[in-house]
Amino acid sequence: MNNLDLAVVGNCQISALLDPRGRVVWSCLPRPDANPVFCSLLEPNAGNGRGIYEVELIDFARAEQEYISNTPILQTTLYDTHGNAMRITDFAPRFLMFGRNYRPVMLIRSLVPLHGWPRIRIRLRPAGEYGAREPDVTHGSNHIRFMLPEMVLRLTTDVPLTGIMEEKAFVLTGPQHLILGPDEPIPEGVEKLAREHFGETQRYWKNWVRGLAIPLEWQEEVIRAAITLKLCTFEDTGAVIAAITTSIPEAADSGRNWDYRFCWLRDSYFVVQALNSLGATQTMEAYLRYILNVSLEAGDTLQPVYGISGDAELPERTVDSLSGYRGMGPVRVGNQAYQQIQNDVYGAVVLSATHYFFDSRLSVPGQLDNFERLEALGERAVQLFDQPDAGIWEYRGRQVVHTFSGLMCWAACDRLAKIAAHTDRQDRCRYWIEKANQLHAVICQRAWDEKLGHFGVGFGEPDLDASLLVMPSLGFLPADDPRFAATLSAIEKELRRGNHMMRYQTPDDFGHPENAFNICTFWYIDALTSAGRRDEARDLFENMLACRNGLGLMSEDLNPETGELWGNFPQTYSMVGIINAARRLSRDWEEVL
Repeated sequence: MNNLDLAVVGNCQISALLDPRGRVVWSCLPRPDANPVFCSLLEPNAGNGRGIYEVELIDFARAEQEYISNTPILQTTLYDTHGNAMRITDFAPRFLMFGRNYRPVMLIRSLVPLHGWPRIRIRLRPAGEYGAREPDVTHGSNHIRFMLPEMVLRLTTDVPLTGIMEEKAFVLTGPQHLILGPDEPIPEGVEKLAREHFGETQRYWKNWVRGLAIPLEWQEEVIRAAITLKLCTFEDTGAVIAAITTSIPEAADSGRNWDYRFCWLRDSYFVVQALNSLGATQTMEAYLRYILNVSLEAGDTLQPVYGISGDAELPERTVDSLSGYRGMGPVRVGNQAYQQIQNDVYGAVVLSATHYFFDSRLSVPGQLDNFERLEALGERAVQLFDQPDAGIWEYRGRQVVHTFSGLMCWAACDRLAKIAAHTDRQDRCRYWIEKANQLHAVICQRAWDEKLGHFGVGFGEPDLDASLLVMPSLGFLPADDPRFAATLSAIEKELRRGNHMMRYQTPDDFGHPENAFNICTFWYIDALTSAGRRDEARDLFENMLACRNGLGLMSEDLNPETGELWGNFPQTYSMVGIINAARRLSRDWEEVL
């Protein structure tokens, strides 16, 4: 079984990860970067301790799990050894109420017997301070209160409280419901609220999916990827988080354990670009507001990553209260990358904001003030494109002039020229064309290794890097340019492992990378498509789809020999790769309509 065979439920305010038996193994409340109230994903011995939420079927035999079509509503069916069966339905409510998106801090679980007399036991043990603190517990006639340092949780239920508080097994004779949220009374009946919220949430997501412009082929895969990307947004501010988890290692016992519950400007650009390509403009517009606020607060110097509220400081620490995924610590909170210099972020912000000026669907089109602000970032890109930085892979122990950072700085100038032309600012258009040409010439000269005959990871750095594969998609070079073709060939020889692509092969702060990086494989698929090698690209894409877990989700990395998923989960970069590859490779609707 894939060790990251997990499902995600959420509502763009909170989320939870569940294992194949429907156990909540990870959920940060009341927002994605908060304390993990349920944290057994990072504590293998949690079954005997804190941070678990389980509906156990006594004499369990097997489980089946699936999403309700076109929704993030999860259904887990459990069977025991005696022929009894039950179903758990899990979701976080999301629907329109009074003209606004209603997305409460609330997880709803409905339990329904399907066959016979299933006996169940409920274990509900939320934890505080990353698993270190047990809550004080009080209860009323229909609710239990868990007083944690960060918040007070209230479970409102029609399940007998004694069975929950004493963790006694009981027979499930009819539908019962568990509503977990903040310490607020629920004035209506539990069954009525659960039923109505289920119906409204299902309706919301099916309508949202109905509005997506999906490709002809791989429709279910694209829909699941799009829903997952949306669940990785924090709608209150518009931030896009890289993943829901922290500290799932990139490879076994590698120490490459990072907290991804923050907003990387680079990653987020790719996410909103993918969603916008499907017509999901509201997510893009919310993110544009986020980066506008962040960039105005930051001035002329941008960090690569910010908190979901736009916080600039994300101090990194390790916690001893959790032993780590499969016991592979450390568990980190915060991310030191906020202190790094990564010069590609100026291009990422300009590329994102370009939508303001070209997409007529947006409620707030680009204004002169927006353009002047972007020009300031463009000037920084010109100043920094040939300066050392930590690069896209966030090296902690070295800095070089990275080619990818130069490419993104060039893209900032190129898009500013296009915006200026589109808005009839001809003098500024000429200015930014000149800057873009200057950067282009320098990159082509200094990143090219004449002896080896390909572009390198940095200026005067001949080692190969899979991020060079984005040259055609950024518009820097066409795929049939001999220089890119030679670089593609070199990357294939050096970085391809079977059907997967490594980021790089040179040692870094933690030694040699062991596992393939999924977005790099998708970049490779895109590059092959652009180069006209569509049959190869389709085969590789089908192979990547087969590497998803049983519910269609992917993490950051995978073992190229076994296909096992590693790294934080679900990884937005990887889900973006599914969408982009499907759109590029799919047959056209006109072929069948």
